[in-house]
Amino acid sequence: MCGIFAYLNYNVGRERRYILEVLFNGLRRLEYRGYDSAGISIDSSLQPSPLSNGSSTDSLPPLVFRQAGNIESLVKSVYEEVATTDLNLEESFSVHAGIAHTRWATHGEPAPRNSHPQTSGAGNEFLVVHNGVVTNYQVLKETLLRHGFNFESETDTEVIPKLAKFVFDKANEEGDQTVTFSQVVLEVMRHLEGAYALIFKSRHYPNELIACKRGSPLLLGVKATQKDNANLKSDVLEIKALLEKLTVALLGGAYEAYKVDHVLEEVTLLDYEHVAVNQGIQQTIAEFDFAVNEGMSEHSGEGLPLNEVIIVNNTKAAVHAFLGTENVHIEFVIPHKLDEANGLMKSLASWEFNEDMSNGPSFHDVKLLTKSGQPKELFLSSDANAVDGAVSILKFDHGKGKRSGCLARPASVQRALSILEMEVEQINKGNYEHYMQKEIHEQPESLTTTMRGRLIRGGSCKAKTVLLGGLKDHLKTIRRSRRIVFIGCGTSYNAALAARPILEELSGIPVTMEIASDLLDRQGPIYREDTAVFVSQSGETADTLQALEYALENGALCVGITNTVGSAIARKTHCGVHINAGAEIGVASTKAYTSQIVVMAMLALAIGSDAISSQSRREATIDGLFELPSKVREVLKLDHEMKDLAKLLIAEQSLLVFGRGYNYATALEGALKVKEVALMHSEGILAGEMKHGPLALVDETLPIVVIATRDPCFSKQQSVIQQLNARKGRLIVMCSRGDAASVNVGGSCRVIEVPRVEDCLQPVINIVPLQLLAYHLTVLRGYNVDQPRNLAKSVTTE
Repeated sequence: MCGIFAYLNYNVGRERRYILEVLFNGLRRLEYRGYDSAGISIDSSLQPSPLSNGSSTDSLPPLVFRQAGNIESLVKSVYEEVATTDLNLEESFSVHAGIAHTRWATHGEPAPRNSHPQTSGAGNEFLVVHNGVVTNYQVLKETLLRHGFNFESETDTEVIPKLAKFVFDKANEEGDQTVTFSQVVLEVMRHLEGAYALIFKSRHYPNELIACKRGSPLLLGVKATQKDNANLKSDVLEIKALLEKLTVALLGGAYEAYKVDHVLEEVTLLDYEHVAVNQGIQQTIAEFDFAVNEGMSEHSGEGLPLNEVIIVNNTKAAVHAFLGTENVHIEFVIPHKLDEANGLMKSLASWEFNEDMSNGPSFHDVKLLTKSGQPKELFLSSDANAVDGAVSILKFDHGKGKRSGCLARPASVQRALSILEMEVEQINKGNYEHYMQKEIHEQPESLTTTMRGRLIRGGSCKAKTVLLGGLKDHLKTIRRSRRIVFIGCGTSYNAALAARPILEELSGIPVTMEIASDLLDRQGPIYREDTAVFVSQSGETADTLQALEYALENGALCVGITNTVGSAIARKTHCGVHINAGAEIGVASTKAYTSQIVVMAMLALAIGSDAISSQSRREATIDGLFELPSKVREVLKLDHEMKDLAKLLIAEQSLLVFGRGYNYATALEGALKVKEVALMHSEGILAGEMKHGPLALVDETLPIVVIATRDPCFSKQQSVIQQLNARKGRLIVMCSRGDAASVNVGGSCRVIEVPRVEDCLQPVINIVPLQLLAYHLTVLRGYNVDQPRNLAKSVTTE
């Protein structure tokens, strides 16, 4: 959905042109999330020193630039306005705070007035960028209208800066000249309902930003270099040297401990809190699953509050309490999610990210590595007299207890910095034209990474098996479950549906599927005896998160399957598995889908590992998993064939996809991909329901894809093909290699042959040609394949 970004520099001179380009580049890294407008705010001139109470009345209003359309339209409009106003782009700021935003419209059409930053009114006293939805904005708006405020936009966001001004003015009217920025923001938060991430900027508190969140992700990135160090070295070796000496207690005992240099090679995010480094352990498994939150009982269902505030005090004075020296350059960024953080690696290669202000155990001190590699103590804590260059993180228990009339300060917390390990190539297109194309072709490697260290080949004295470190302490509980409930949205739901048959077969436990929003609408029953599995690529999907809260309240064991370390689902579930598919930038999910299926197949193997009757089936599935990357590599050779097919379908308005058994999910997902990116109506249909309505659509013009690869439903699919052919259907049949003659009835079908694998893994193979078809259709039809119309990568609002 919306993307928010902030950049602050302290004690390091940056020209206005440089600051603008950092903000623009931050927005460019947010483009893939989907958006319809964008905006930024920077300081208008060098800011005066603040008063001793933290407030200043002399600063000039911040500059605000907003534009509907793409980011380049914003860039053009900014530089055009700069040219007409003679704004000095070479003016240098040793201290500055800028904010930026990409908007995906939920309230009000895409237009400059509805873009962010939203303002408190004339003078831009308070500015806000926002992701999320304020559900009680109408009530707040009516209240503010009664107090004389005027509204220019149609957004829910505009009530936030105006409410901040109302709180600030009220405090000053009552004679409180020492009201701090954090007190103003915290009072605003007390009145907001909904899930959100916000960044506040104010002319009354120059060089200071406050970021806050409630059920929505935020990160803080820190870069620090010493002025007097002439021999700046690469951070990587210094980081390794420190981590090799560092041992951290494991959370809940469910994390694996491995040799540090292997971990650095295999995971994209290295979080001290989640990895125990021990030189004596020589395993070569790069396990990175997440575990039970400390302080949470196995079935307590009690989550810690997700409301937290980051206060970055960037004003000019002593910095000793922050890094122990004034002789340090400090720069901060506040991106919306880990994937945005990844996007900054090219220009900000030494940024270190905390773990999304999670609700795990507090750490009283953490390490910040300067560019020289020398560790400095960094205390991320709340101090009523926060010094300049400092960062405070506060936990805010929204809605708990009675609200007093004063602007109370919540409890402080400490957060550990983590080192983001990601190669620039992982977030660039490389030799590909689009991210979606790159991610489709990366699937052999992403599947290998997903399985690395989790599959045991066995041998003469050892059985073939799987190891899922994040689940090992919970497998007995899962096996005792009355049922397993899979909950997800969109592609993640389809992935779970593809894995359902093998889960039921190997576990012997009933498996039910729930679309998260439907479960919430029905308030469907979830019991303590259930295991609820939440599947989400981002780990931040709003409906899935709400369903997770619902399941926790009902006492179910909650398992997460995500692609994002430190995401909300990863933190709030009792245990789970990271799919380790790597950064996925294209809005339409491809490699995450296939990795999700593989992880759930491994989950089925782990749950059913004690059943002797299914041993041969388990071993065949494990063998199939080992072969899967090479088989996907084979099916990718159909790229040109799928492009030719796309040329034949370019002018079509509709496409039907028939599947059943393991490949009903493939039909749904294939149709979804065509619908998402090619903007063609497409529908995935359960072939067994063909005679109950869909058959009426069949004629000689409508293209129909039938998935008929070898599995227990093969003969039934042959019958479907015959019936469709009898009605002169325009058939495209996907079959296993060597089966073309048996499915091409009368020679009238176009046949796509794919490699044959174990039936429960065939959906991984079968989806690839449909992904390629959707990609080529989109390109040929002239649409944006990486940023489909009206869609966002991570759906963080209802």
